[in-house]
Parts: sequence; C-alpha cells; structure tokens
Amino acid sequence: MYAVKVELKLNNAEKTFINRHIGFSRFCYNYALSLYQQIDHKQYKGGSSKKIDLIKKCFTNVTKKNPDFAWTKQMSSRVYQNSFRALKTAFSRYWKGSGGLPKFKKKKHPGSFTVDSSNGVMLQSGGKKVKLPTLGTFRTKEPIPKCVAQTYTVSKQGERYYVSFSINAELIPPIQHEVFDPVGIDVNLTDGKYCVISDGTMVTFPKPLKVAITKLEKLQYHNRNKQLGNRKQKVSPSNNSRKYYKKLASLHKKVADARNNFLQKLTTDLARKYRHIKLETLNIKGMMANSKLAMHIADASFYKFKTLLENKAKSHGGIVESVDMWYPSSKLCCKCGSKKEDLKLKDRLYKCARCNLSICRDLNSALNLALATEEYITNRVGYTRINACGHVSSYGRGNDISNDVKKQEINSYTEV
Repeated sequence: MYAVKVELKLNNAEKTFINRHIGFSRFCYNYALSLYQQIDHKQYKGGSSKKIDLIKKCFTNVTKKNPDFAWTKQMSSRVYQNSFRALKTAFSRYWKGSGGLPKFKKKKHPGSFTVDSSNGVMLQSGGKKVKLPTLGTFRTKEPIPKCVAQTYTVSKQGERYYVSFSINAELIPPIQHEVFDPVGIDVNLTDGKYCVISDGTMVTFPKPLKVAITKLEKLQYHNRNKQLGNRKQKVSPSNNSRKYYKKLASLHKKVADARNNFLQKLTTDLARKYRHIKLETLNIKGMMANSKLAMHIADASFYKFKTLLENKAKSHGGIVESVDMWYPSSKLCCKCGSKKEDLKLKDRLYKCARCNLSICRDLNSALNLALATEEYITNRVGYTRINACGHVSSYGRGNDISNDVKKQEINSYTEV
C-alpha cells in the first residue's frame, strides 16, 4: 500500500466550497473536544471513545436540528463523522503515550478534512480528475493513476490545496542494488554537512530555513504595527493583516517544500543505491534542549529523514537498521576498535593513540555504525531475500559478511 498526493486545480467557487468544509471539520472537532472537557468523568464511566460516540449522537440529534446550526446540514455528513473519528485517534495516541493531549484547532492554522465512501471503494478513472465522495469531481494539476480508494483527505497549505489517498497495491522492489554490503550513515550538521556515509560520501545540507530567515524577519518587522487581531480581546484582524498572514504562510510553505524536496530526493537515492543501511538512534528531544542548535536541528528533520528512508527501503527491497543510542560510534576506532574516552565535541579529527589512525570524526562514526553487531540493533525495517544457495541474508547475497572482512576493507583506505 502506498499513498498518492496531488495538488488540486480549483476556481474561486471551488476554493470557497473547500474552505467551508475545512471550517466545518474544525468546528466539529472543537465542538467534540469542548463537550468532552465539560463532561463529569466521575458520573459518566467509560473510555474516551465511548464518550465521544455519545457526543456525536448529541451533535446529530440535537445540535444539527437547532435553527442556529442549520448551515451544518449543507455540509457533507462524512466530514463531521471523520472529525469525531480523528478526535478518537488523538485521545488513543494520548493514552498510549505516543502523542500529547488534544488541543483546539485554530482558524489561522492550515486545515484539512477527510471524507470516505460509505459504499466501499470508489473507482478513479485516472487523468487529471479526482472524484471525492459526497463532494463531486475536481481537477488536479498532475494526472493520477487508474485505481480504487475509499478515504480521501483534502488539505490546505498556504494558498494551495491538495488531496491524498492510499492505494491498496505493492510496488515491485528491484532485484539489484549498487551496494550490497552494509553501510553506516552518521547524521550531523557540522561544516555544512547533513550526513556522512561509510563509503566516504558526504551529503551537504541546503539549510532552507537559514536561507529564508532573513526574509521572514524582514516581513515580520514591516508588519509589526498592523492590527493582527486578538480573539480573547474581541479584536478582529485588519484587511492588511489578512494579506500579511497569506504572505507569511506562503513563505513558510516555500521553506517546507525546499526541505521536503531535499529529503525526498536524498532518501530515494539512498534506498536505490544501498541494500543494507544502519542508522544511529538520536535523542532529538535532548538535542533540542540546546537553544543555540535547536533551530538548526529542527530544520534538519532527522525523524522525517529516518521515516522516509525506512518506508522507501521496504518498497526498494532494502533493509534499514537502527543502532542503539548508547553505541559509542564516535569514540571507537574503526581500525583497531580501541575506545577514546576523552573525545570532545570540538574534536573534528579522530586520532587513535594505539594504531595512529587519523580520520574524519564523522566518517569514523559512520564506519563504526556499519560494523555494529547484532546486540546493538534496536529496530529493523525492510526485507530479507532468499538466495539461490538457500541462505536467507539481509545483504542480498549469501551469508553475512563478517566484521573481520569489513575491517580489512576499511584498513585498505583509512591508512594515513
């Protein structure tokens, strides 16, 4: 299963129609969350899903029949049902510890809504048109394949609108990769790099946010005296401030698009080239605690990089392994295995006192990640392949390559 996301080509009437449903979805979500917070949880027993179902019945049988909310009958019923379902999912993630407590959605933030077909999957005839359940047919800027799907999500980013849906199909992975041996990837942001691969490849980072930060500061400075609006004080924004918000959203979207373009191309190239990839596990929350580096770390999107790489490795027949956070990849010597306890962050050149090896610190870390044994692997995503000789190997060719052989290969090009 994989997802398709394309931009919609809408006229003014269609934009108004979509914006109304985005607002309707936000209203239903905030309505349910507001009533949930007002419930006496000692009197009404049960889980959050059961209580949200009761709120949904109240909305259907009472609120929608109120003359003040007659406008809700003009909206698609699938929108508000999926809004309640989204709140259920948010609370479920919160109870599991994988997400925060659900918050109210704000009007100034980019919105979205989800519609699904109650009669099963819908056939999309392909081309530059997409048919959305209960909403109608809309034009797209890119052709979509001929397929079937049941659930569709329409989102707004800046002044552009997108539709995304999943296709129940599998991509056929390639049989051959350029590199079958395991490689380690050390991610870092020093000297303009984004990551270093154990084969010596260094990937530079375009830093989209740093490039746009000057434009962002200038735009905010020139609009500092506008009446931006305050809902708590019942102050409505001026017309010029609304134009400012649109410019601000457009600038943020350009930054996000530049970052996403870089990550998509990088992960695709890595998944196509390397059969077996080993990544270090990072404590992103702890790294963000450093106020001087927080903006740069957030701009790098290390988590999204790892998620994209794992997903693409599946579709390309590869495997991605996560190495334990406490594995001392930076302190170990990739040649003799000795550990340097006094290594500091400012030391960008690794010098081994035992074997006299002098090597780039980041490359040394990537080589050690490639040599990480099974005991340090915390998570594995991807496929194994059965070879003609009958062995199952994550490397795609017979038995696993031992670390001794790998160290011999490393010694061949790390000699100083």
